[in-house]
Amino acid sequence: MKTYLIAGIYLCVLGLSASLYFSGLQEPEESGHNRLLPVEIKAVKAGASEEGIRKIVLDANKKGDKISIAGMQHSQGGQTLYPNGILLDMKPYNRILDFDEKAKTITVQSGATWNDIQQHINPYGLSLKVSQSQNIFTVGGSLSVQAHGLDIRNGGMMDSVVSLRLVNANGDIIELSASEKPELFQAVIGGYGLFGVILDVTFELVDDELYEVSTKLFDSKDYTSYFQQQVLGNPKTKMHLARISISPEGFMEEMYAINYSLVDGQEQLPEHSALKEEKLIAAPKLLLGISRLNDEGKGLFWHSQKTYIRSIDGKLISRNNAMRSDSEFMEYSNAAKTEILQEYFVPVDEFADYIEDLKKLLEQEDNFNLLNVTIRYTSQNDKAVLSYAREDMFSLVLLVNQEADAEGIAETGRVVRSMIDVTLDHGGTYYLPYYGYPTQEQMVRSYPRTKEFFDLKDRYDPEQRFLNMFYEEYRQ
Repeated sequence: MKTYLIAGIYLCVLGLSASLYFSGLQEPEESGHNRLLPVEIKAVKAGASEEGIRKIVLDANKKGDKISIAGMQHSQGGQTLYPNGILLDMKPYNRILDFDEKAKTITVQSGATWNDIQQHINPYGLSLKVSQSQNIFTVGGSLSVQAHGLDIRNGGMMDSVVSLRLVNANGDIIELSASEKPELFQAVIGGYGLFGVILDVTFELVDDELYEVSTKLFDSKDYTSYFQQQVLGNPKTKMHLARISISPEGFMEEMYAINYSLVDGQEQLPEHSALKEEKLIAAPKLLLGISRLNDEGKGLFWHSQKTYIRSIDGKLISRNNAMRSDSEFMEYSNAAKTEILQEYFVPVDEFADYIEDLKKLLEQEDNFNLLNVTIRYTSQNDKAVLSYAREDMFSLVLLVNQEADAEGIAETGRVVRSMIDVTLDHGGTYYLPYYGYPTQEQMVRSYPRTKEFFDLKDRYDPEQRFLNMFYEEYRQ
């Protein structure tokens, strides 16, 4: 029983930092993420071929239709939806187009998932340079939200892109890169599908590696110095995540970290390189369910996770497997409730003071059901127009259980806007793919180039062919 419990907690911990559950495409109504955005759409059209995608765009031009673009539909703020519009489903457009083992590059259609890439390159001893911590997302979707993951050494996701091809609003196919049409490239990455359809992407790859897992418990006020000295300051450490307690005992004070460090000698890599699959779902699903109920459940869950991190200390894992966190256990079905994510970025040196202020705020919100806070590191990267990491930042991913009715939405929105204000007061920002609780003013404060972004949208797509509810909510 202990083995299954630990395995279940293992799945739960590594998965909590990303998406909540799978959303399928339905016609003619889309509910957005978790039933919060019911939207009537005109049609769902599958992007099955390059010419088929161009035809959808050209037909939309003739008929005056609006197009929103969808991959796995994990974005929660209407980025893949538009009322009475065409929803372009990119999942069928998922082939591997080219792979160069020696040059360490791969070209894939934008509907391919990170798992598709891993399955192709793992037998060659290669790995993704940068990806999300879960591999269920499409690469086009990840680039459109400018995602990030566990790697602390290879910069942002756009830094791993050699080039991409885009179908623009005129139906033309154009190539973009950091040097080829860089202005549009920097708008498309993190552009939420508003500038065209990403057709295919060429990525840089790196060698797969064998890592040793190390874990540590500490107080949140010591996290910055611990990270700077023992994690970032150790060149062997390649990946990192942390979690802060939401248990009443040690609330927003007690933390643990999980680090992945290069082992001396890689001869054991082959025996650890087989790609792991998600198998155990019931145990972590139960543990997460208990934590939803009350403070006692949250305390039990935190205690179990502390037991878990002691059990994995010193274990070995391949880079590819470290980039395959699990997610199915997070599926959640409740007639009256739903779950959302929030993500806040705060400068590394501000972390301790920020957590203290965030704690004070949350201690006053008895009805705010916070389930998890996972912390990762993202290095300074202001290349994209809507960059969230204008300096080295810690990202805090919050999982929240809330009522799905109008009153619940309003109450959660009030708390979220307060948390964003605290984040902004500490020089931080918030992540854009989630439900539209933030105000337009908060977006402008978080993203100083907001006006530039929407001006570029008007210039490159003057007929507003590519639209979504995020644009309607926040356009300037």
